[in-house]
Amino acid sequence: MKKIVLSLLVLSVALTGVMASGKSDAKAPAAEKTVTFVFAEVNPLDSIVGQMDVKFKEEVEKLSNGTIKIDLQHSGVLGAEQDVLDAMLGGGGTIDMARISAFALTSYGGEKSKLLSIPYTFTSRAHFWKFADSSLAPEFLLEPHEKGTGIRGLFYGEEGFRHFFSNKPLNGMKDLAGMKIRVSNDPIMNGMVKGLGASPTVVNYNELYSALQTGVVDAAEQPIANYKSKAFNEVAPNMILDGHTLGAVQVIITDEAWDKLSPAQQKAMTEAGKIASAFDRSISEKAENEALAALKAAGVKVTDVADKGPWQKACAAIIKESSASNAALYQKILDMK
Repeated sequence: MKKIVLSLLVLSVALTGVMASGKSDAKAPAAEKTVTFVFAEVNPLDSIVGQMDVKFKEEVEKLSNGTIKIDLQHSGVLGAEQDVLDAMLGGGGTIDMARISAFALTSYGGEKSKLLSIPYTFTSRAHFWKFADSSLAPEFLLEPHEKGTGIRGLFYGEEGFRHFFSNKPLNGMKDLAGMKIRVSNDPIMNGMVKGLGASPTVVNYNELYSALQTGVVDAAEQPIANYKSKAFNEVAPNMILDGHTLGAVQVIITDEAWDKLSPAQQKAMTEAGKIASAFDRSISEKAENEALAALKAAGVKVTDVADKGPWQKACAAIIKESSASNAALYQKILDMK
């Protein structure tokens, strides 16, 4: 009996010592590894998408308690969107994340994303956000990953409707006929420009200002805020508000970078994406209206389009061709308006 009491006393003293010292034989959870991701953006930070990127960076770093750091390389210093995608898909880890236009994935097997860049798909911002909030959006974002390309989408945003602008007068659709219009290397954009009777001309986005200035191209198309932030109005002061596509964008990350994160860090990225997407939604229309007012005040000749029917009819061939392989899915998007 004395031996039992003595043993209990020894155990009690040992436990008291552990509690007093705050130490335990149980292993504490491993600390999160700190990672830094290079994030590419072709536009300046004062653009709509630039502001969205900054919001995402701030939220990720806060929600991850500083274990995820975002090195935001903006204003095209890492190349145009196609250059960025080539670098990300090629591996090597030089670029981990990027904000890209949805149509940029068209040339990289993005069959579903292609539907978002078909002319005159979205009738309003509200129409687009119904899609972005729907059960369809995640399958669009994850399509590249599921195809084994090595990238995945995190969240959607938008930068306003895209419109044509030119160094020549633009009073109507007929004025585009015969023009050399800058396009990216995108089949839908090429088909749209051809449908309007113009000549699609591939020019790197970072070289567009000089191409307009020197007459390599006569016109191009961009959202209003990007047109202003890149000062294209200095060399192409005519804009027609045809709104052929909504500038749907997404933030993507390589699978290699994603797999470096712990479940808690991945959750922080996802939550930060939701916040950044909502932020983009809250500022986009106001920022666009302010940019348009400033452009008009600066002397840009802006032409409204009262009836987009003729424009849509001119693009009928590329609309049909681009939606044919996913007709049912495309109809679901159209029905959300």
